[in-house]
This record gives sequence, C-alpha cells and structure tokens, in this order.
Amino acid sequence: MRVTQGMLTNNMLRNLTNSNDKMGNYMEQLSTGKKINRPSDDPVVAMKGMGYRTELVKVEQYQRNTNEVHNWMDNSDAALDKATSAMQRIRELAVQASNGTYSDEERVNISEEVEQLKEHLVDIANTNVNDKYIFNGTNTDTPPISVQADGEIFSSFNGEDVNIEVSNGTKLKANVSGEDVFEGTPAIFSTIDGFIDKLNGESNENIDSSIEELDSGINNIINARADLGARMNRLELIENRLSEQEVIATKTMSNNEDIDYAKAIMELITQESLHRAALSAGSKVIQPSLVDFLR
Repeated sequence: MRVTQGMLTNNMLRNLTNSNDKMGNYMEQLSTGKKINRPSDDPVVAMKGMGYRTELVKVEQYQRNTNEVHNWMDNSDAALDKATSAMQRIRELAVQASNGTYSDEERVNISEEVEQLKEHLVDIANTNVNDKYIFNGTNTDTPPISVQADGEIFSSFNGEDVNIEVSNGTKLKANVSGEDVFEGTPAIFSTIDGFIDKLNGESNENIDSSIEELDSGINNIINARADLGARMNRLELIENRLSEQEVIATKTMSNNEDIDYAKAIMELITQESLHRAALSAGSKVIQPSLVDFLR
C-alpha cells in the first residue's frame, strides 16, 4: 500500500485530537473531583454510584427520623419528670393532711395547693411540642384533656402508638401513652379530685386511702418512664449503627466516584508531555509543499 502525505497528515491530526480529548478529560476530572461526569464515561461506575447514593440517602432519612423520635422521647421524659414531682408533692400534702392535729381550715389551705398542682398536671397531659400533643397518641392535633367551665375535667386520650421507621424494616414507638399514665388504675385526676373532696370535708373517707391511690399513680408514671428509658437506649444503639452505615456508604461511594488527585495530576502531566512530543513529531512528518517554495 502506498503511504501518501495526506494519509500521514490525517493520522497525525487524528492522534492529536485524541490526545487533546484525553487532556480535556483529565482537566475535567481535576475540576470536578469525579472519575466520571456523565454516564457515558463509564456506565458501570455510574450504575454503582446510583446504588451507593440511594443507600446513603436512605441512611440520612433514617437519621432525620431518629431526630424526630428523640424529640418525642426527650419531651415526654421531661414532662413525666415534672408529673412525678407534682404527684410526689401531692402525696406529701396527703401525708400532712392525714395528721389528726390539722384543723379543717388547714386542710382547706392544702386543698388549694392541690388544686394548683392538679392544673399543673393538666398542662403536662396537654404538652404540645411543634404543634403536636405528645400524650394523645396519633391524634396529635387535639388536646387530650379539656377543662369545663365548672372545673370538671373531660379526657379523651387516644391510645394508638406513634411508630416511626428508624431503619430498614424497624419501627420504634416514639410516644408515651397518656391513657396509661393519666387514666391508669387508678386514674390520676379522679384520685386527686377525691383527695380534694376529703380535704374540704365533702367526703367521709379516710385520707389514708388517697395516699395509697397516689402511690399507685406515681408507680404508673415511673413504669412509663422505665419503658421510655428502655426505648431511648435502643434508639441510641440504632443511631450508632446508622452512623457507621453512613460512614461506610460515604466511603464506598467515594471510592467508586472520586478521583485520586495525585494519580490524575500525574496522568495529566504525562499526557501533556506526550502531546508536546506528538506536536514536535508532527512538524517533521508534514513535508514542505510547493507553496512553501513559492513564498
């Protein structure tokens, strides 16, 4: 086959174009920090990257869900702590009032403090966080307790669990059942109302019976906090696992997509040297034409 000057020139130009394209790819990689910038660069890397990125997005969403669970649990625990303190104070007053040396007037004074503590417990039962009533189950837009004009308490607790998915296939109960805490056996507000009636002389029952009922109410709150504490410990374990999964997913995605800067810079310098050499060789390949001699 006869090799013409045109064939040599075309081959040289094609090789120079390919060399330019390679340098352009290396420059693009260094600018973006990614091995590929479009799926056509490497379909396998692109497909794997989509899978790794999807996994990372899932982990990040579960972490946001755990933050929401934390919000429920932390506020529930704080509210139950205040409820325990209020109930313990009412019990102390019941013990004082059971003393036979207290006069009727002193018991009436105690009843006024108990009334205030009762209102405080109503506020706790109606705890609202981010426009959600945390002790009313899934019915979060309605307060579980309403106080009538005559001071009578009307309760409508929703006992359904608020379950939030915190990992793949795992849902965790985020709320504390207000029904179990405030309407257990015995019901807290009924117990307090009965104690107030006894203090005001409206009931002939012994105040000692109220102490036992108050103890049962306090135990209900303590048991609810114990159950909540166990779930908070499990949530912490799940958070630790999600943090590890995030690190692994991020590292895997980085290994798949991110470039090795040192290697990329070395390849760019090498390609630039090859390109200069090709240009130098090309200048010798192109022979002078008649036009060059006619200048």
